[in-house]
Amino acid sequence: MKAIDNKELEIALETLEKERGIKKEYLIEQIEAALITAYKNNYKDSENVKVIVDTVSGETHIYSVKEVVEQIENPVLQISKEEAAKISKKLDIGDTVDIELNPRNFGRIAAQTAKQVIIQKLREAERDIVFGEFNERKGEIVSGLVQKADTGVIILDLGKLEGVMPAKEQIPIERYKVNDKVKAYVVDVVRGAKGAPQVIVSRTAGDFVKKLFELEIPEIYEGLIEVKSVSRDPGNRCKVAVHAQNENIDPVGSCVGQKGVRIQNIINELSGEKIDVIEWNEDPSIFISSALLPAKVMAVDVNEEEKSARVIVPDDQLSLAIGKSGQNARLAARLTGWKIDIKSETQFREMLAQMQENEEETVEEENEE
Repeated sequence: MKAIDNKELEIALETLEKERGIKKEYLIEQIEAALITAYKNNYKDSENVKVIVDTVSGETHIYSVKEVVEQIENPVLQISKEEAAKISKKLDIGDTVDIELNPRNFGRIAAQTAKQVIIQKLREAERDIVFGEFNERKGEIVSGLVQKADTGVIILDLGKLEGVMPAKEQIPIERYKVNDKVKAYVVDVVRGAKGAPQVIVSRTAGDFVKKLFELEIPEIYEGLIEVKSVSRDPGNRCKVAVHAQNENIDPVGSCVGQKGVRIQNIINELSGEKIDVIEWNEDPSIFISSALLPAKVMAVDVNEEEKSARVIVPDDQLSLAIGKSGQNARLAARLTGWKIDIKSETQFREMLAQMQENEEETVEEENEE
């Protein structure tokens, strides 16, 4: 049955194989499977059928596959040994025989089905390529234009794909309008409802700030300075710990820049979010003290096993160390990875006095016994 223009089919198969890496054999299998479904849908037939597409001639052959039996119970799926012998005397009970069918108008259906399969596979291949391209960009910053901003989710036009920024990934103080140019961090690349790739982006991730530092500060890009950790209250305040292996490099000064120019560019990108740049130190006492800036710290007592620290600050520095709604202490704890208990000097002295009093009471009770 002449069903498909063999020249067009051959060109389409070769193009998909060369440009998209889809094997011809796989495509033929997909076309044949689709033709079986098309046959059953169009002819409401319950026969066990198979389809063979001859890419050389462009002919499509459709067969009813029947089992050779002694006594027929289901004529749709079975053929008697006597009838089978008319096709081939070599056929025996239990064998299967292919009987070619020639359904009316199936040539047209076959051509349409083959075209649909090729178009579908081409789209899938293009989606896979784009998915691969963006999947490799996970952890990078992308720029896009706002397409939709009328719901909780912001949709960005990234060129080949859409960027999706859920509400939790948006800086709370920012408001977006259609055609606004937005930078965001690629968190993940996933398959959408119909298999189309979707890029999940964020402006609240700590790694977004880390990448902005890398873009803005050459010493970080070149590996001379390392961003050790970031903790954020997006849109409000951020703490960034930096470290330089070379003692001659001032990591904090390099990040802030002359007259604060470098850090100001990052602050502007983050809609005015305040950024504290802190020098990382392998000594947790020093690191925790720095992390609580701008508060001044008198002493830090660390418990390595519990990874907790008690910090003593002057009385007039307590509210500054804790910060509004506990923000400074919370960001410092996230930045260092330590639990931090902050006490004023007076609170600490009262605590020591109470501990001493308790010890004295204990000694007196033991003596009485």
